[in-house]
Amino acid sequence: MYCVILAAGLGTRMGILTENCPKPMLLIHEKPKLAYSIEMLPDVVTDVVLVVGYLKEQIMEYFGQWYEGRRIHYIVQEIYNGTAGAVQLCNDVIDEENFLVIMGDDLYMRGDLEKLLQYDQSLLATRTLQAENFGLVDTDDEKYLTVVMERPHDKKNGLVNTGAYFLSKKYFEAKMVQISSNEYGLPQTLVSMYPVCKTKVVEAKKWLAIGTPEDLRCAQEEIFTFISR
Repeated sequence: MYCVILAAGLGTRMGILTENCPKPMLLIHEKPKLAYSIEMLPDVVTDVVLVVGYLKEQIMEYFGQWYEGRRIHYIVQEIYNGTAGAVQLCNDVIDEENFLVIMGDDLYMRGDLEKLLQYDQSLLATRTLQAENFGLVDTDDEKYLTVVMERPHDKKNGLVNTGAYFLSKKYFEAKMVQISSNEYGLPQTLVSMYPVCKTKVVEAKKWLAIGTPEDLRCAQEEIFTFISR
């Protein structure tokens, strides 16, 4: 099975920490955050597709063609046109019917990612009292994705998107949904596929978004929770 990891961004909210280092390569206990992402994938994942951009050479040099028994592929995102644009670049590399997608910045529990694999197409979400910081999602009565509301919004409590997905190759047949003048959204594209191709919303046990220096400090304390099987 393939897993696409989106790791091309500039990491501007990290300030000086990412002036000379791509955000996924920032250290957590002396190891790049991206290394944890690969190591904590479900055992069925054999191939990892890293979508890289900013300071990509550092990522490519560290991981090479193989890492921890998994083959590593690289896709360079020359134009930062959103998550849908990044995943679309992987169409020719992935030769299996289903594949995982995760954000290179965030920490996920292996068990939560394994839960995604139980469905033909799925999205990992979590409930939070800080929903204003994330994109909200809503579902139909059977817990299939119907709505995505990106920031800014005024909701404090809600179900938010963690940026982890299990997709079918039908995704590549869908027209990407434009969410700004130069970006296309992956979750919005999934909404556009409903009800012909539905996306199950699965709730996460634990998730940590790492977007700021404060989040990175939190990750130093929380990492051992994520690496335990």
